[in-house]
Amino acid sequence: MNLDENVEIKKNKLVFLGEQSVGKTSLITRYMYDSFDSTYQATIGIDFLSKTLAIGDKKIHLQIWDTAGTERFRSLIPNYIRDLSAAVAVYDITSVSSFDQVERSIDDVRKERSDVVIVLCGNKTDLTEKRRVSMEQGARRAKELGVTFMEASAKTGHNVKKLFLHIASALVNEGNSKREKSKPINIIVSPHNEKYIDPDSSYCGC
Repeated sequence: MNLDENVEIKKNKLVFLGEQSVGKTSLITRYMYDSFDSTYQATIGIDFLSKTLAIGDKKIHLQIWDTAGTERFRSLIPNYIRDLSAAVAVYDITSVSSFDQVERSIDDVRKERSDVVIVLCGNKTDLTEKRRVSMEQGARRAKELGVTFMEASAKTGHNVKKLFLHIASALVNEGNSKREKSKPINIIVSPHNEKYIDPDSSYCGC
């Protein structure tokens, strides 16, 4: 179906949050340019890029904001999340400390906006031998916080497109009932299979 070019496309602000070096910039760059650079410098302040996606017969425009993960820039974050539509709280699966900080990021979002799409994303699944946070831990934390869960790898591109498409689809479907909007589906992806898990059900790693 051809999309009507004359229809105004709503802009949706998507903000990536998380500690320094968890791979926020890498995830965005992998999605936008399908590239990965292991020599990225730490983000200074706030950067953003724009992308228009087609979801079925609808278009959605994402303003993708990349935030600095250092404490010195933390005071800037509230200014950039007041008008957001969605957020991704990123942690590094090889770093327990980065995982411990994700709840803080999600709390920051909910202080400003209580009804937005939020995804908890464990990055760097390519570093299997260095993993310190299991998928089960990530899924459990997401369930406790009432958000969607996904693991990805900016280096290999694993699950990166699915992350952005999930968010875009959720935003397109905002017209659904409050219950349907707020009920997350935890998405857990292993190297060999995919599991889509309703937070109301029990998790089985088998």
